[in-house]
Amino acid sequence: MNSPVLYRKRLIPAECVLLDKDKVIRCTDDYLITSWDTIRPKKDLKRGISAFFWKQGVKVSKFYDHQDHLICWYCDIITHEYHPETNTYITIDLLADVLVYPNGQVKVVDLDELADAVEQHLISQELLLTALRQLNTLLSHIYSGKFSEYQEYIDEVTSGDGV
Repeated sequence: MNSPVLYRKRLIPAECVLLDKDKVIRCTDDYLITSWDTIRPKKDLKRGISAFFWKQGVKVSKFYDHQDHLICWYCDIITHEYHPETNTYITIDLLADVLVYPNGQVKVVDLDELADAVEQHLISQELLLTALRQLNTLLSHIYSGKFSEYQEYIDEVTSGDGV
């Protein structure tokens, strides 16, 4: 089977970007793993590896700087659409994000954007509730020491091969 076509859709700012340069490492019904370089050059961030967990509504990314050092694990709360006839995934960013730093610090960001999206009618109440529940589940995993269950998917495909 051919690699799927990937799109990233954002609500704020409104955009839908074809991720045609992302390399699909593994794709199953439950998750998808990609490696990528930044679309637009960034001062600190050069590349990353992302695991999309469809059922959990979470994308976990390992961010690397220009010297290939780990910056952080960046977690997006997501939903997605899959179109089997074209083997296309459209990942929709639900705005709330969690950063997990190498020193163990956890930072929740962009909840203001989630509130803005509700005020601007860019997101339904149902999707807001889904995002908040997915965020709660992710934070529960992190605080209970189970975040490694997500990290293992990326670490498994990157160990020893320089991905």
